[in-house]
Amino acid sequence: MIVCAGGNESFKFAKSIGIGLVESAIHLTKLCLEFKPQKLIFIGTCGIYNQGELLKIYKSSHAFNIEYSKLNENFYTPAQNEIKLNVSQETYKINSSNYICQNKKAAKEFANFGLDFENMEAFSVLSVAKNFNIKAECILCATNFCDENAHKEFVKNHQKAKEKLEEFLTHYEDFC
Repeated sequence: MIVCAGGNESFKFAKSIGIGLVESAIHLTKLCLEFKPQKLIFIGTCGIYNQGELLKIYKSSHAFNIEYSKLNENFYTPAQNEIKLNVSQETYKINSSNYICQNKKAAKEFANFGLDFENMEAFSVLSVAKNFNIKAECILCATNFCDENAHKEFVKNHQKAKEKLEEFLTHYEDFC
């Protein structure tokens, strides 16, 4: 089953699950209960913390929920904040939060922590997949660097990123 966030990131061949950590977890759980998929493919866009190429496709089954507050060591959480599915080799590490990073210094700190990209829903998708024992991966196209121009760059590149994802999926052989 192919899923996406929805909103301005909808695709005709993907089921929308909602934007952010909470909506996506709730709606994807409902879809899994109804359709019982063998595999989930989440498609969407991502921001680059430090190194990467704009409008390039990145695949990963390794996601985190690391908030900026964790990096400054003033907060801790007992909640699980890392999900790794079917990862046998080094892979990209996607961070998910309900907030989008638009600060170059913060992005560098996330990168120094070992994170590569950010996408709001990846952690939820992999968490639901793990809960249902379903194979899953995220296929993301980079739209922006995480800096003060993040939103402007996202808006500029968003449509092209969606087109690249659609083109990629027409040639992708590992559909569910």
